[in-house]
Amino acid sequence: MAKTYWIGTYRSISNPEKLAAYAVLAGPAILAGGGTFIVRGTPAKTYEAGLNQRTVVIAFDSLEQATAAHDSPAYQAALAALGDGAERDIRLVEGL
Repeated sequence: MAKTYWIGTYRSISNPEKLAAYAVLAGPAILAGGGTFIVRGTPAKTYEAGLNQRTVVIAFDSLEQATAAHDSPAYQAALAALGDGAERDIRLVEGL
């Protein structure tokens, strides 16, 4: 079974307070779901059409585990706290 990577980029952050409230809830929810944070921050360097956006990469043992973490009540509570505080793009990508 291939590892799965949860890749998130933040297109914009309109409410830092809501983002902070999200982070307080999301980190523990993701860790409880079996995720391991690999990357969290802004790019050190971008190339081609790369945008200087906050990026998060989280490793999971499987797609099922990543999906369950996202759909868990704890993570859904984090999303509710975030509300319209940020525009993001989240992708689950299976590794090789």
